[in-house]
Amino acid sequence: MKIHGLQKMTLLDFPGRVACTVFFGGCDMRCPFCHNAELLDGTAPAIMDDEELLAFLKKRQGLLDGVAFTGGEPLMQKDLPELTAKIRDLGYPVKLDTNGMHPERLELMMKKRLVQYVAMDIKNGPERYAETAGLPEIDLAPVRESVSLLMNGETDYEFRTTVVAELHDDRSFEQIGQWIKGARHYYLQKFTDRDTVPFEGLHAPTDEQMRKWAEKLRPDIPAVELRGLE
Repeated sequence: MKIHGLQKMTLLDFPGRVACTVFFGGCDMRCPFCHNAELLDGTAPAIMDDEELLAFLKKRQGLLDGVAFTGGEPLMQKDLPELTAKIRDLGYPVKLDTNGMHPERLELMMKKRLVQYVAMDIKNGPERYAETAGLPEIDLAPVRESVSLLMNGETDYEFRTTVVAELHDDRSFEQIGQWIKGARHYYLQKFTDRDTVPFEGLHAPTDEQMRKWAEKLRPDIPAVELRGLE
């Protein structure tokens, strides 16, 4: 299996753990605000394979206490369950980032207890989901199924939305609040522009606007929190 990136240590990507972050290539969305756009089509050069990753993790036993999978979309990797099982055998809990488009693979990972934490993106309310995902149209049935799996399952999880001034509005969060009402954890992440973002002209909302939307959500999702404010 090809590994397209490795952050050897992070305190941010796996809540409560000192982890490394593993990046996989390929994604079925084209979000205009993506920070890892070079990974979307899967053609970026790999930096290592799965055996090299496992060797790295063996050397870091006792120093790291978690592994985070991100991308791209990790669940597009058909051999991910096998790799995850090997990482679990080394004693590492695994966190998975996902866009929710592969509920059958997510369910498998959850049922086999291969992942201990899932962070799933909620791109927007249904009316603007395709636009925010960078697609001409989208079937939200898989995303809705993934939401249901997490909200009704035993695996710890969070939902999160990267908030972009040009893509989100009051209606967005009215719809999201109804959709994931009662979610265990929901984070509004303030967009940050970077050189790797594929589209120019996108902006972060103000901190005041972020707080306003969080308050709008709290009747439906008391656990909403903010990330990235100044």
